[in-house]
Amino acid sequence: MDNTELTRYRRALKRKNYSAHTLKSYMNILDHFLRWIPVSLSEVSSKEVGGYVDHLLQKRRTPKTITCHLQTIRLFFDYLIHEEGMPMVNPVVRISIRLPKPLPRHLKDDQVKRLLAVIMDLRDRAMFMLMLRCGLRVQEIAHLTVDAVELEYGRRQILVANGKGAKDRVVYVSEDARTALLAYLAKRSSKAKGLFLVQKGLMKGKPLSVRGIQKRMESYARKSRLNVSCHRLRHTMATQLLNADADLATIQDLLGHGQITTTQRYCWVANLKVQRDYYKAMEVVLQRTQAREEDAGEGENMDSPWRRGGDRSRENKACLSGHKPRSMGAEGILSILPEGKESGD
Repeated sequence: MDNTELTRYRRALKRKNYSAHTLKSYMNILDHFLRWIPVSLSEVSSKEVGGYVDHLLQKRRTPKTITCHLQTIRLFFDYLIHEEGMPMVNPVVRISIRLPKPLPRHLKDDQVKRLLAVIMDLRDRAMFMLMLRCGLRVQEIAHLTVDAVELEYGRRQILVANGKGAKDRVVYVSEDARTALLAYLAKRSSKAKGLFLVQKGLMKGKPLSVRGIQKRMESYARKSRLNVSCHRLRHTMATQLLNADADLATIQDLLGHGQITTTQRYCWVANLKVQRDYYKAMEVVLQRTQAREEDAGEGENMDSPWRRGGDRSRENKACLSGHKPRSMGAEGILSILPEGKESGD
């Protein structure tokens, strides 16, 4: 099939400053779609798109992957209609696949200790400490340069340049991460710009790739017998900050999230702050409930027939002993006087 439209679309995305990773992903998806459809682009309808979804389901693709395919195809047809002037209706009108919403998985404190206990290599320890304490993504670690790190003069910060979404941000380095990084830099003798380099083999001295970093983590996961990944260290950092009462907007800035709703997902995991607030507020609620019950109980005792019967019993005793019962007069309460005597005595 002629891929002239696809080539022009790639150039259009490149002019819009899409990242190389995004371009590669889009082109792979669209190439797969164009090879599968049995008709020309101008003849594609919702029927062919539905058949393509069935094709992906047969290949056991996840709902998230299928949704990614459909979003990419829809953008491509938007380009064909509005930029190329193709007379057709976008066949991907609505994406109605229900997506699961798994919560971020993080490591507990004892699991972090187990993981760090098996990481003895200075380079690897510095890499994974930056993920754990600074919340860096694996791609950001791979692209980190020596010049981006500032550990002197009390600043202790790292400039993350061209992160996800082509955004820059500044993250701060904890004391234990700084110690690990300084230990690695003291050993590192290369003058290369990349911070984390391959240490042996044909690629020695070259920047460590994303896949290379992931393989190191997979090795340590097997040694520690933990289900851990590079991104799970980032989740752990966010969860720990949240449990330490850090503001949600602060965590958003440190992680580089574009939307606060992405950061809010960590509130649903193991938010100790929410737990503390809940028990504190519930204690006040229970105290108020108990106070109301006690007040209601006292009111019932005042109005109970047993209380009224007790009052009549005292009145009867007063009559038998020669005293008049207390009564309310025009001028107030009269004293109980012996029979036959007047108040002037």
